[in-house]
Amino acid sequence: MSESHRPPGTVIHDLARTLRRLPPSCGPVRLIAVDGHAGSGKTTFAGRLAAALDGAPVLHLDDIATHDELFEWTRRLVDQVIEPLRRGESASYAPYDWASRHFGPPRTLSAAPVILLEGVGAGRRALRPFLARLLWMELAVEEAWARGRSRDGAEQSEFWAGWVDAERRHFAADPSRPFADTLVRQCAKGYEVLPGPAGAAGSDQDLTHRDGPSAVC
Repeated sequence: MSESHRPPGTVIHDLARTLRRLPPSCGPVRLIAVDGHAGSGKTTFAGRLAAALDGAPVLHLDDIATHDELFEWTRRLVDQVIEPLRRGESASYAPYDWASRHFGPPRTLSAAPVILLEGVGAGRRALRPFLARLLWMELAVEEAWARGRSRDGAEQSEFWAGWVDAERRHFAADPSRPFADTLVRQCAKGYEVLPGPAGAAGSDQDLTHRDGPSAVC
């Protein structure tokens, strides 16, 4: 079957097969980061990839960050999630409630074969040693932020003003994209998956393909 006639969904399933074959990176877990600018489509893509991975768990960094710690959550994530997984144990973390501004009841995260870590900063320097693969959602920052603002509505405009400044500072000090193994670009139908800056000369060359007959980026 030619690349131009690949059935929809093929790319994500191909990527899922690739991820399953990776060696574990965090104890018995293959920890896969899905990073990108706010509004770039990380949550939707991670959900579809998790389904292709037969229901792999997804840890959303929105559950780890808080209003006061938009990016200063590394220690909490390592203590509550990374270290237990490294030992082959189930992790337990308290998700943050953005409405009440309090942490909620603890959730258990079992040491599954593949776990997706989704959110802005998932590929940060402190986490990369524990990652089996870093995926970057390839969308220009201004376009991503415009999508995010449109999604969240006018009532979140004040939050977005603070978020934009915080995200700029974070990626200026600790960029993820240069270290991405794989770039994911949303197309008219499906996704295009390409070697990232860190994988362009390596094993990701087989991921250069498109998803769906009308996937025009």
